[in-house]
Amino acid sequence: MNLPNKLTLGRLVLTAFFVAFLSTSTHWGDAVALLLFVTASATDWLDGYLARKLNQMTNFGKLMDPLADKVLVASALVCLIPSKEHHVGVPAWAVIIIITREFLITGLRQLAAGQGVILPADHLGKHKTAWQIITILFFLTLLAAGDYFGDESRWLRFLGLKVGSVLIGVTVFLTIYSGLAYLWKNRGLFK
Repeated sequence: MNLPNKLTLGRLVLTAFFVAFLSTSTHWGDAVALLLFVTASATDWLDGYLARKLNQMTNFGKLMDPLADKVLVASALVCLIPSKEHHVGVPAWAVIIIITREFLITGLRQLAAGQGVILPADHLGKHKTAWQIITILFFLTLLAAGDYFGDESRWLRFLGLKVGSVLIGVTVFLTIYSGLAYLWKNRGLFK
């Protein structure tokens, strides 16, 4: 197994630790979760960069890299649905739209694989993933800041409601648009 593929698998392991720390009620759990998410997100960029630079692109990587991204993003979004303790987060309806799109595209990739075709992530999908990560980082930063300034901090709530709403809107739009574009681009698989 080459280094890019090891980094992809490492992202799955980091995701498990990320969820564990984000789910703890320790004073520093959110900050550690933020650090783990940043590290896992960096491996997404690094494994693709190394695969191209070292000419180590594999079918395993083409399938597992997007899947590891989806697991990381879906895990973070589910954990960021607002709870009674945290009044600001990603609304459940947005999480459902994002995860539904990811399941549909994963299903399309499985359909393609059954026909001997590997569908790598496209340019628009990478933009969608970048916006999802930016949105998640924003809310994780608010949670980590809330540990130190208090969850009831007015400026944290303001940022979460105003800036967070814009980020969620852009992310959901790109998620839907990129999913429809990917389905259209690969519509020949349905024949």
